[in-house]
Amino acid sequence: MKIVIAPDSFKGSLSAKEVGLAIERGIKRVNYESDIIVIPMADGGEGTMECLIDGTNGQFVEAVVQDPLGREIKSGFGILGDGTTCVIEMAMSSGLYLIEESERNPLLTTTYGFGQLIKAGLDQGCRKFILGVGGSATNDGGAGMLQALGVDLLDAKGHPVGYGGGELGKIAEIRLERLDARIAESSFIIACDVDNPFIGPTGASAVFGPQKGATPVMVQQLDRNLHHFADLIEEAIGKSIHHLPGAGAAGGLAGGIVAFMNGQLEAGVSIVSKVTGLEAAVKDADLVITGEGQVDFQTARGKTPCGVAHVASKYHVPVIVLAGSIGQGIESLYEHGVSAVISILNRPMKLDEAMGLTESLLELAAEQVIRIYQLKGGLQ
Repeated sequence: MKIVIAPDSFKGSLSAKEVGLAIERGIKRVNYESDIIVIPMADGGEGTMECLIDGTNGQFVEAVVQDPLGREIKSGFGILGDGTTCVIEMAMSSGLYLIEESERNPLLTTTYGFGQLIKAGLDQGCRKFILGVGGSATNDGGAGMLQALGVDLLDAKGHPVGYGGGELGKIAEIRLERLDARIAESSFIIACDVDNPFIGPTGASAVFGPQKGATPVMVQQLDRNLHHFADLIEEAIGKSIHHLPGAGAAGGLAGGIVAFMNGQLEAGVSIVSKVTGLEAAVKDADLVITGEGQVDFQTARGKTPCGVAHVASKYHVPVIVLAGSIGQGIESLYEHGVSAVISILNRPMKLDEAMGLTESLLELAAEQVIRIYQLKGGLQ
């Protein structure tokens, strides 16, 4: 009997790998004979790099880069087990969590540090890149990243403009002569789970700008600046990203990657599934167990449990979701291949207590899942 365990992390408590191992221990309390495969998963957001490193026996490489406000910080990236694929979480260089709430200002924040991480990956010999773009503090359309990689963004007097979304309106010319030549030799996959365009009422500035400290007046300025930048991009290289679905991710960073690096947008959980070999493991499985800290109506919008269920449903394999918390709207998951959603909580408790007990609660819940499954004759 084969069981595949493919969970996301329980944020603030356990990594995806730790969650998977806890579930495995719970199963083994009941059944030692099953063939159990643990595949840590993620959906392109926080934890994706760690998941892919763990899943491929890769390594973490440290690097010193600039944070969203230009201060030097220790950061890093992953090199997967193949030795040629680099995985980067932009939040580790240009993330909102890196700055204080009082410092949030997307007119000033830059993706320069993210470009430095890409350059560091190129220096390591990597030519395949998986880029997680969630959790940004920026709204610069990827301009800072491009500046770090050699693109000259010049004002009307031929001088380089500064950093941040507030500077985009000053750009008069984009020059690509100094763009790192290794970019053309490389491929870039963007883990993107939103479909917001670069500009407009559902674009990067309007939807995500306020989360990053933008006032209503700033949102209007940022959107105008992105529109101006997109016009110049189309003029310079013939690509229009104004209304491209997904281009607005991470303050327009995704659009910049698509335009100048031929980046390809793909759902994060789909990327992780391919890299970790989830489908090959699931196709002859008898049961799949996945999980996430919070499961609700949003889970069906590209989160890990739903992505895992999509894969398993191709082969008619039942999927059980273990959840730290269950919100409203989980009924939609049953239309995506999920068989059941089960809370790991076994009594009323406060959040901090539950987070401290996550490991043992997962073990107990997994044990109960298998005991119930055995009642149906599912396991021999």
